[in-house]
Amino acid sequence: MSPATRLALLALILMPTPATAQDFSESEIMVTAARRERDDFDSSRPAVGLRRTADFAVLQVSIAGDTRDAERRREEIWTMVRSALELAAQSGIELATADFIVEPLTLANYRNLAMFNDGRPDTDRVSFLAKTRLGSGMDAAAAIQRIERFVRSVPASGRAEIRSSGDLSLSVVGPDQYRDQILDLIAADSRAAAARFGPNYAVTAAGLDRPVEWMRSGLTEVFLYVPYNVVVVPVNQSSLP
Repeated sequence: MSPATRLALLALILMPTPATAQDFSESEIMVTAARRERDDFDSSRPAVGLRRTADFAVLQVSIAGDTRDAERRREEIWTMVRSALELAAQSGIELATADFIVEPLTLANYRNLAMFNDGRPDTDRVSFLAKTRLGSGMDAAAAIQRIERFVRSVPASGRAEIRSSGDLSLSVVGPDQYRDQILDLIAADSRAAAARFGPNYAVTAAGLDRPVEWMRSGLTEVFLYVPYNVVVVPVNQSSLP
């Protein structure tokens, strides 16, 4: 088999087919929520994928109040949420809600936040996310400091108070947009693997029609990948046209 024929065969083998699962080429996704949990995927992580800095560092924020009168207590909480929203932009912070897909928290929808008991009688609490963009010198420590500084800047309303909780989480915008980059990495790795065995070897690949998956791989890094399988096989030249 000539080098040109071998490369053409490899290109055909690695050609992706359209993904049929939900497209995440634009949505912002919490990396702590694995895609396989969302779409019921069952596959192991491959060795080759794209490592990159996440787009946002995220902390959970809660505002709670214990004023005895329920209506007044809740209005104090809403007042603090509104103040947080008004201060966020000037602090380099965005507020959001998320189960899986991150949605902006705005002055138009903040009263849709669910209120919960804060663990004692006559208390209420709302929770949301505060996030700041990573990169350009904004590492994990700087991100936490920025969010904590923002939390301290929100003025109290009555007996309501604001606090951050939990560990730093990450989010990534449009993981499916990196599909071509991931496939290029897989193709390069596969070519290198076949070449190690000599000129009469190529690769077969499966799983390249799967959507992009993600996982956290560091304090601020995510690992984006397609759950593929590659096998190096000898080329049977007699079977070629």
